[in-house]
Amino acid sequence: MPEKTVVVALGGNAILQHRESGTAEEQLANVRRASRHIAEIASDGYAVVITHGNGPQVGDILLKNELAKDTLPPMPLDVCGAESQGMIGYLLQQSMQEALGAVGLGCPVATVLTQTLVDGNDPAFANPEKPIGPFYTPMQAKRLEKEKDWRMVQIPGQGYRRVVPSPRPIALVEEQVILQLVSAGAVVIAAGGGGVPVVAGPRGTLQGVEAVVDKDYTAA
Repeated sequence: MPEKTVVVALGGNAILQHRESGTAEEQLANVRRASRHIAEIASDGYAVVITHGNGPQVGDILLKNELAKDTLPPMPLDVCGAESQGMIGYLLQQSMQEALGAVGLGCPVATVLTQTLVDGNDPAFANPEKPIGPFYTPMQAKRLEKEKDWRMVQIPGQGYRRVVPSPRPIALVEEQVILQLVSAGAVVIAAGGGGVPVVAGPRGTLQGVEAVVDKDYTAA
């Protein structure tokens, strides 16, 4: 195992760029460009852990939920975050394997679907500020506030969006798994979107919460 580890944090907008439609091909092309640079870091003798944002991708998943709500049950935010980790992790894992091979490295690449432990009493839960998902009309926003108890805010000139808490991370549930993979020489993709936020319940249980963790705090 290399003596030094580099944590690379890719923004969600680097994976899905402004004015792109969001196809899998577009996102894979963007990820491949980033992976070539990350592979150069690994070739300099560093262990590499990659984390990434997921804002645009979760926004698309939430929009699909909204459009299909009369046919399929919408999924909660924590499940949508986990879905985005799998999708982006797949694209990154495949492109990193290609990029590492191109610089003569045969180290394995692994994606760890990561849960981030947060405090259920974090002040952020009383003051949701993180906008997510699609824009809504005033009438739609009022309906969602009433039916789903969502907090909605007006974005001038664009409409209304849902806002959710953004609590500080306490720990990564899968931390030991990540460390073991890094020690074994793997390039690890973890804590995508800051990780799926969970709170601790009785007898060691975990429960997902409707929140978003800042990926930069998790990466730190």
